[in-house]
Amino acid sequence: MQNNDTSLSTGKFPAWLAVLAGLTAMGALAIDMYLPSFTAIAQDLGVGTNQVQLTLATFLIGVAVGQMFYGPLSDRFGRKPPLFFGIALYFVCSLLCIFAQNIETLIVLRLFQGLGGSAGMVIPRAMVRDRMGAEGSAKAFSMLMLVFGLAPILAPFIGGLMLVFASWRGIFVVLTLFGLLCILGTRKYLTETVDVSRAEPLHLGRTLRQYWGLLRHRQFMSYVLCGGLVQAGMFAYIAGGPFVVIELHGVKPQYFGFVFASNAIGLIAASQVNARLVVKRSAERVLGKVLWVPAGLSLTVSLLVLVGLETLPLLLLGFFGFLTAYGFTGPNATAIALKHQGRQAGTAAALMGSLQFGMGVLSGVAMSLWHDGTALPLVSVMAVCGVTALLVYHFAAKHAPAVSPQ
Repeated sequence: MQNNDTSLSTGKFPAWLAVLAGLTAMGALAIDMYLPSFTAIAQDLGVGTNQVQLTLATFLIGVAVGQMFYGPLSDRFGRKPPLFFGIALYFVCSLLCIFAQNIETLIVLRLFQGLGGSAGMVIPRAMVRDRMGAEGSAKAFSMLMLVFGLAPILAPFIGGLMLVFASWRGIFVVLTLFGLLCILGTRKYLTETVDVSRAEPLHLGRTLRQYWGLLRHRQFMSYVLCGGLVQAGMFAYIAGGPFVVIELHGVKPQYFGFVFASNAIGLIAASQVNARLVVKRSAERVLGKVLWVPAGLSLTVSLLVLVGLETLPLLLLGFFGFLTAYGFTGPNATAIALKHQGRQAGTAAALMGSLQFGMGVLSGVAMSLWHDGTALPLVSVMAVCGVTALLVYHFAAKHAPAVSPQ
């Protein structure tokens, strides 16, 4: 049910897209907002911070697993019913987290909160694909990237502020209220974008065949990898950046927020430039040119670090360029990958989200396994991600057939 929505042509941020942006931020807020409260949670519940970290791990597991279910469900029953279910689950679990009296309860609640929040990571992508054409989707995804970039900046500050005026439970009060706003916004501003009368019955065998068909679909997988690899490089920076900047180069922790914010601002600015650029140039053309930036920068920085020419300005320049480039590559790769998916856009968006999230987790694992007390693991992982994304584009994506396995 492609509507080719023209509401973005005026340059305004329509209400339906603002709601989708809020939904995409559910996961980021639930992760970043409560990170400053780990010590407070540990002290209040009488456990070690390592046990509190399990609440993050279970949330991430819920996010990764949940996406695989919401996609097929949204293709069969429409976008809004499973979206309402996911937001409601997120809302209820956030509310129950406020009253958790032990770490075991909090761990379980965070798992189900992640399962609910994952609906906001996959279904909005499918709804954008339903409403917009290929280039319109690229512009819409660029506008969603505005919130994607703002959430990691604002969430830790909000979480830290809550700890000044309230306990760690106040953070989950904010998440509960945010979930309620998402429910109300979805009800008022989002319309169904799938004609369920034309949907095929939900069947496990058919769903598995759809996933298998997508995994074998060269065009889809090529662009999933292009976007996911650059995103994995960004995950590596999020995981390893604080150690490199604070511990290796002596930047005070209170100033690291400015470093993190500057990179996020670069990502946001790039995504907004991209929203205007794809109107005049195709998403394919923009993606092909911009992929050289993270590949070239990260490879250059890693080689300089390897030969002992590491400096803080050099590293900061490399980080800034890589994350800014993601503001172009993320929206365009997503739009092209979903361009020809038709009625299985939800399933495709789910697989894309899970695969790209998985690549991000693997980059973080690689960082931890290779940790040697230097900046080399971080810049090397980023270089591998950036260069591989470029190679995938030029040797696979550009030459891949566009026909989707319906």
